[in-house]
Amino acid sequence: MKLVMPASPDELFAYLDSLGIAHKTVTHPPVFTVEEARTLRGKLAGGHTKNLFLRDKKGALFLVVAPEDASIELRSLHRLLGASGRFSFGSAELLRETLGVEPGSVTPFAAINDKAGRVTVILDAAMMANETLNFHPLANTRTTTISRDGLLKFLDAAGHPPRVAPVSV
Repeated sequence: MKLVMPASPDELFAYLDSLGIAHKTVTHPPVFTVEEARTLRGKLAGGHTKNLFLRDKKGALFLVVAPEDASIELRSLHRLLGASGRFSFGSAELLRETLGVEPGSVTPFAAINDKAGRVTVILDAAMMANETLNFHPLANTRTTTISRDGLLKFLDAAGHPPRVAPVSV
């Protein structure tokens, strides 16, 4: 298997610029949990998120992006999304191999690294009610704010048109 070098945050920003997508980024110490992010991000406007990298029984991969405080019923989520059997979390190795990011840095921006199109991106409908959204730009030492429409444009351009579904309860 040929290893492809994942995009850097600066390459991501250049790609967003090339698509005409406005973005703003703040730098902060590394954060690994939603709780840590809350204490370090300051007063960033917009929706803040959590990202779940999941695989079903047949190995299909999903990236579920939802509001940071959303409750997601993992035991039944596979039925809602039409997956094959219950979900489990994808391993750190599989995350690196497909999305090119480390645990704690999972983000829909990582779709830029999934050239094979192995990961299905699911955006929670409640999250998409926000005009602006915040995600790590491939590393958990920064937070990037982007418009909801900019996110959709980015995912389409990256070959990952997302499904918007009500995944939180």
